[in-house]
Amino acid sequence: MTDLGLPATILACLFDLDGVVTRTAAVHAAAWKETFDAFLRARDGDGFRPFDAHTDYDEYVDGLPRADGVRSFLASRGIELPDGDPGDPPDAPTVHGVGNRKNALVLEKIRTGGVEAYEGTIRYVGAARAQGLRTALVSSSANAHDVLRAIGAEDLFDVRIDGVVAAARALPGKPNPDTFLAAAADLGVTPERAAVFEDALAGMDAGRSGHFGYVVGLDRVGQADALYAHGADIVVRDLAELGAGATGAGERS
Repeated sequence: MTDLGLPATILACLFDLDGVVTRTAAVHAAAWKETFDAFLRARDGDGFRPFDAHTDYDEYVDGLPRADGVRSFLASRGIELPDGDPGDPPDAPTVHGVGNRKNALVLEKIRTGGVEAYEGTIRYVGAARAQGLRTALVSSSANAHDVLRAIGAEDLFDVRIDGVVAAARALPGKPNPDTFLAAAADLGVTPERAAVFEDALAGMDAGRSGHFGYVVGLDRVGQADALYAHGADIVVRDLAELGAGATGAGERS
């Protein structure tokens, strides 16, 4: 697997969606900011402390299932809401209500702004498949199928474990490794024969705790040190860098 930059033992590649396959992480961060700022402004008035689309998003929200992201960020501000029900309207003062408000915003942003893929990742997935490796998409997003269809990438993945599948199977989300473990099992490989590709710190935690054979961190926002600290074996800025003679890649010593 020299030209893919993976150990020879790897038989399958498990890819996150937002920030790895598509440039939608920034869209999600913007939707979270709009949602949380409106909530905090209504609660605290004009003196509220805004949601930071970089530090707050990376630390409390990125990679988590939607409801967990709501709970995580609000807990960081000492706020607790009742869970409510998954079908709560977007204006409901519940965890699911806030999450549904965010989901409505992100879908509108995707509809109006479209979805853009990371071409380096698309080429890498194609190269991996050409060498006989199996591929899976692992995402907490309930909209993953629509996003893949929008970029014409449905056929690039043998298995998809997304928010819909995770809910149906009662799989806990990242930082738990369960969704990645399910993808590996569906592909017919053990965790040590699979590589995880993630940009979120929660995804690194999942790769490490799941004892996967190789964990690749995608540093899209300048957090290489944190990705290593959370379990990355190697960190690159883009998958085009991964492989023989790649520049910008640094493997953990």
